[in-house]
Amino acid sequence: MHLIQSPQFHSRRAFLRRSGQLAMTGAGLPVALNLAAMSEAAAFDATDYKALVCVFMFGGNDYSHMVIPYDDPNYNLYNTIRGGGGANQAAGGIALSKASLTATLLNPTVAPVDNVAGTGTRQYAFHPAMTGLAGLFNTGKAAVQLNVGPLVVPLTKAQFSTGNRTTYPVPPQLFSHNDQQSLWQSSSPEGSTVGWGGNMGDLALSGNGNSLFTCMSVSGNAVFLSGDTALQYQLTTNGAIKIRPATDSTVYGSTAVRSTLNSLVRQMTSTNKIENEYNKVTDRALTYESMVTTTLANNVTLPTTFPTGNFGDQLKMVARLIKGRAGLGSVKRQVFFVSLGGFDLHDGLLAQGAVNMDRVSAGMTAFHNEMVAQGMADKVTAFTASDFGRTLASNGDGTDHGWGSHHIVVGGAVKGAAFYGTPPPVSVGSTTAPVDQWQLGQGRLLPTTSVDQYAATMAKWFGVADAEMAGVLPKIGNFGGTAASGVSYPTDLGFML
Repeated sequence: MHLIQSPQFHSRRAFLRRSGQLAMTGAGLPVALNLAAMSEAAAFDATDYKALVCVFMFGGNDYSHMVIPYDDPNYNLYNTIRGGGGANQAAGGIALSKASLTATLLNPTVAPVDNVAGTGTRQYAFHPAMTGLAGLFNTGKAAVQLNVGPLVVPLTKAQFSTGNRTTYPVPPQLFSHNDQQSLWQSSSPEGSTVGWGGNMGDLALSGNGNSLFTCMSVSGNAVFLSGDTALQYQLTTNGAIKIRPATDSTVYGSTAVRSTLNSLVRQMTSTNKIENEYNKVTDRALTYESMVTTTLANNVTLPTTFPTGNFGDQLKMVARLIKGRAGLGSVKRQVFFVSLGGFDLHDGLLAQGAVNMDRVSAGMTAFHNEMVAQGMADKVTAFTASDFGRTLASNGDGTDHGWGSHHIVVGGAVKGAAFYGTPPPVSVGSTTAPVDQWQLGQGRLLPTTSVDQYAATMAKWFGVADAEMAGVLPKIGNFGGTAASGVSYPTDLGFML
């Protein structure tokens, strides 16, 4: 029986359970609900520090433009499928030349076995612009998870092709940007209000001096960071978002007016309860804004040079917050969200794809180097995510929406210089099994690893106990062990120490 649950169900269930329990006690509902939430969130108390940093690539990252087959049999297939690129890119192909991949060839401790094409072992290289991440991989500080994407249950191509969604359910709205972004972050389509990063935050709240700094986004609102209780604290690359005019140095040239407005928005003596509650929220926002501003002011200079641009600035802000965490209330567990866009490349893949890969590699490499400088490399893990992968087949100058994709995990606690998961076929429609087993046409991959497994591996390292995992990832119970297809779906993929 499939445990097809979503974070919305998880949230409603928690709310109804708390409401029912409190109704029997006769407690004042709003205050007591908050206390109940805090009590339930006290699932573990950390004594050390750990952080997860989600790097989301909006638009759907092309898996075969980031992690490229390098061994001769598979490179030749890739080169042919992608329009005969290589040395003939000017003629319209989108394949990268093999010569350009030499500097980013990945040297794993154990080469991945090619179980689909029968060509022995696989070799891969990163995009030529990813020299930084290639260096981290080859020195054991980064790993690649192959062919991961949203799944409800383990699924084969034959099962998918039946169209029987009762017996073989699939994620809703496949290939839709908004829905798949939400599925990656929350296991539910667009409209979801609870993400797995926020669910981990729920468990960590009690161990943090200021719970509001558990989940922090430098990239706007992200469902990934919203929990049943955990709220995401949003800030920009310039720092905390201020409430104006209460925080302006002067208002209409008058510090007295500014002071009066500040008092008004903080006062909680009104006979109107809603007004008082609103002012409590405002007072909290002003207090926490001051804490963040002070913390950042004390951690302006970092020894590492980050790349210029918004993405580099986002990662630099996260690094400054980690360095100054004591000023945020001695937080023990944090989850961060950063992002960059521009990956929906139906055309212009060679030019813009190179820019994207450079940004990802340079930013994540600088961030890791800064964690090394802070002595926090084994305490902070960064990982990539995206809407979906893309087709292996070219549409002329780019690629179309796909499903499964490859992703990168970076940090001192990562078992690096390794590939995890099943190498997918370099194929766009062979009728001969098993070459065709894991692609659904045009090289659109059927994932062999679910996002839930990917997330659970990091959640376990973060401190989530096995008994708590279903509360973080409601579909994780559908995985574990080996499916009838012979593919293993472990809940711990093994890439974390």
